[in-house]
Amino acid sequence: MDIRQLAKSEAPPMDLLLEADPSEKMVRLYLDEGQCYVAEVNSRVVGVYVLMPLSEAAAEIKNIAVAETERGKGYGKRMIKHALDEARKAGFRHVEIGTGNSSFEQLALYQKCGFRMKSIDRGFFTRNYPEPIVENGLMCQDMVRLEFTFQNPSI
Repeated sequence: MDIRQLAKSEAPPMDLLLEADPSEKMVRLYLDEGQCYVAEVNSRVVGVYVLMPLSEAAAEIKNIAVAETERGKGYGKRMIKHALDEARKAGFRHVEIGTGNSSFEQLALYQKCGFRMKSIDRGFFTRNYPEPIVENGLMCQDMVRLEFTFQNPSI
């Protein structure tokens, strides 16, 4: 798998981006403010993420998604590691990532990659999305925010 930054002239893989965030308006905002990376296998896009600066010290991984047919192959973990490397190279000290309270697999993956719980934004999804989101048989209501802190950002 190869991961590369998407050129501004290239169309982003909206189908994958919308899997991670069903609001096209929000996705376009992230794309305008961040850098989009695609993961490819044999020149076919299998994953995507957006790395968005939050401040001088922090960035956020947004819209990370792996194509349904490609899940379970370690691509998500490799994209997170790539995003962390890119953030470190850019001089960020912290990287945040958020997911829904009902996103069990994502919560486990992010913690396996070294992220720690930071906060919960109660009612985030019910406030910001007109259509209900249901995952794993549960209503997605709260945004769970996690953070990765580089031990030595200069390495």
